[in-house]
Amino acid sequence: MPRQGVGMDELAWLGAIRHGQSEGNVATQRAEASGAERVDLDLPDAEVPLTAIGREQSAAIGRWLAAAPAAERPDVVISSPLKRAEQTAAVAVAVAASAGVALRLAVDERLRDRELGVLDRWTRRGVAEHLPDEADRRKRLGRFYYRPPGGESWADVALRLRSALGDFRREYRDRRVLLVTHDVVLLLLRYLIEGLSLDQLMELAGTGLDNGCLTSWSRTDGRLHLVCHNETGHLSSQGAPVTRQKEA
Repeated sequence: MPRQGVGMDELAWLGAIRHGQSEGNVATQRAEASGAERVDLDLPDAEVPLTAIGREQSAAIGRWLAAAPAAERPDVVISSPLKRAEQTAAVAVAVAASAGVALRLAVDERLRDRELGVLDRWTRRGVAEHLPDEADRRKRLGRFYYRPPGGESWADVALRLRSALGDFRREYRDRRVLLVTHDVVLLLLRYLIEGLSLDQLMELAGTGLDNGCLTSWSRTDGRLHLVCHNETGHLSSQGAPVTRQKEA
């Protein structure tokens, strides 16, 4: 029997957008494709910025929000504090404002990406070569429960998201909320809201998510139900490129 999802019936609508393409996305993709052991990026994870394409995607999100009917716009945009997400949200809100649409912007640290601890900046090959015990432990424990030293498991991220969702339900009852966050967070929102099994969650994770994509839920019969997943029409309709980065 599937688990019961987190009750979020007080929200009229919830959307979650993955941040635009970041310098980290590009560096990680390049390192994995070349067989390198380390990702060539000398920045703390929290400070990794968007690429030019990521900024273009963020501007497209802003144009999409400005063009939406007033009744379909979010009452608040809440961002992860990591630079790539904050930049995405800030650019989108600024572009919407330039079109005459003012959107409230807030930041919540519970929407940040999963912390990788000792695995940070290592590629899959690098982990296998230099951290073989961690590679074995991850395989034994599974993707959801494995916690790298100094980092977080998916279960840890789910715990802080439960807290965030509860607060959003109370503070924004009957309102529309748009989150700007990261791929693992977006996937775990589906897990929590829809009561997915671990097998269903892992199947979703294997498909990857596009930068700037939208997943959303709308209230029907007192509960949130999935409307779309990994939707990128709001990017292409505004002339922005679509990029996919499998990180989760």
